[in-house]
Amino acid sequence: MSVITSHPPAARPHWPAYLTEAGGAACFVIGSGLATLLAEHPALPVAQALLGHAVARRAVTGVLVALLLCAMAYSPWGHRSGAHFNPAVTLGFWQLGRISGADALAYALAQVAGAATGAALLHLALASWLAHPAVHSLLTQPKPVPNGTLVAWLAEFIIAGGLMAVLLSALHSPAWHKAAGAFAATLLAFYIIVETPYSGMSLNPVRSLGTALAAKEFRGLWVYWTAPPLAMWLVAVGWKYRRGHSLARATQPGPAPVQYGAARPLHYPVFHAAD
Repeated sequence: MSVITSHPPAARPHWPAYLTEAGGAACFVIGSGLATLLAEHPALPVAQALLGHAVARRAVTGVLVALLLCAMAYSPWGHRSGAHFNPAVTLGFWQLGRISGADALAYALAQVAGAATGAALLHLALASWLAHPAVHSLLTQPKPVPNGTLVAWLAEFIIAGGLMAVLLSALHSPAWHKAAGAFAATLLAFYIIVETPYSGMSLNPVRSLGTALAAKEFRGLWVYWTAPPLAMWLVAVGWKYRRGHSLARATQPGPAPVQYGAARPLHYPVFHAAD
């Protein structure tokens, strides 16, 4: 038995939530792509002003992407689906029993479709700008150096696991659950600044897939489709196991452990009768 309570929705499609996930994934790909273009393309003023300051350019991208994620997560639109926009996040929440298998699969398919559409539209509108080597078609790929693929895989695994751990810690804290989206956005900005040189900082399999499809370049794509989902799933498994043991210890003599998750917190999907 786990203190992470499950609230299974009715066994029918929840199309508004699926469309939200598709639209959110598309907006994230477009918004993060434009942020990268603004900060990295040498013909644009921001990149020119920060020429020779790679960390500062990544900081600009990180702040813009964090603001975008916050806006999406805390909007009524984001609340409709729980604002996953990432199949690795959905996989973790499925493991915790917070979303049914059918809905999780529909979320993942919607995220793929949304990210692919967003990347295609972005490339259609700005193909010549995105083709510049400094922007590299927004691709996330391992560095072409010895052990570059291994470094990229480990980096993606670590940052994905860290994000899921932060999300779960916030979501199951009475004091901090409403700030979960802000914590995730802040961590994402930090990752963009610090981790980008190692893997390109994807963290999101569909973001990498969308840009790869648009650019028709798939080198190393498997890294981004294995490391983040595996890391988030393992963190969810560990979290569920730890919470189960905490509940078991509550029946033993001594102080009862603090139990979170009795109420359904922010950023888990909440389906309504109209969905």
